[in-house]
Amino acid sequence: MSKIALVTGASRGVGKGIALALGTAGWTVYLTGRGSADGGGPLEAAAAEVSARGGTGIAVRCDHRDDAQIAAVFARIAAEQDGLDLLVNNVWANPDGFAGFSDPFWQRPVDDWDTLIGVGLRAHYVASVEAARRMVARGSGVIANISSFGTRGYLHSVLYGMSKAGLDKMACDMAVELRGTGVSTVSLWPGIVRTEQVLAMGVEDIEGFPIAGAETPEFVGRVVLALATDPEIGTRSGSTVITAEAAVEYGITDIDGGQPVSHRAAFGGGAVFGIR
Repeated sequence: MSKIALVTGASRGVGKGIALALGTAGWTVYLTGRGSADGGGPLEAAAAEVSARGGTGIAVRCDHRDDAQIAAVFARIAAEQDGLDLLVNNVWANPDGFAGFSDPFWQRPVDDWDTLIGVGLRAHYVASVEAARRMVARGSGVIANISSFGTRGYLHSVLYGMSKAGLDKMACDMAVELRGTGVSTVSLWPGIVRTEQVLAMGVEDIEGFPIAGAETPEFVGRVVLALATDPEIGTRSGSTVITAEAAVEYGITDIDGGQPVSHRAAFGGGAVFGIR
């Protein structure tokens, strides 16, 4: 029987890469995005590619600023499937300008909060609540947050770092309350990722990290897949996982056969949330 996943914000970028990796492994993947789910746009195209890879891709239009729309996605999955094995909290929204990253916080509009925190953190909490209600009743499941090294050191902006730190703490504390239920939570730190948006910028590096050695979205997806199917995932519950380091543990390479390097040392080294 196919495993069931929900990947939020999966029209493109990291979310799409995760959906494709799951699809390649035969999963049924619900992909959300704000664009049309049936008009030939990026969301529908991403779902079609999941199906072409051997899985089943299902595009669902959802504005994650609206709790009711998030709840409706989970209600649809419950009506159509026997359960939910994996939630990947990935959805993210830019404020106006270069993601709000070009100016110091006091020169930015305060409503940057509504995207970077409202969507980048709160919407993940809402989705996790909906997922946990179903997963706990079933006695199994994994909730994975796509976070960032911006938790460890300054990266991009004040609000960006706040949102990512919140995701790590959320996974850590949810694991405490989920202990004994069969449901696990993790937070993931990819390195710089070669998304379509990054490649379109035409730059050679981001924050000093070369694009040539960056992770692909599907590399992140391969790590998510390994975690979600690891029978010992419970030992990681509540922890923050660095994708490049987990890839070495699981024997995962990128789509070009490369082995992306961890940015842990560049952000000060040391431990992360949880056990690692």
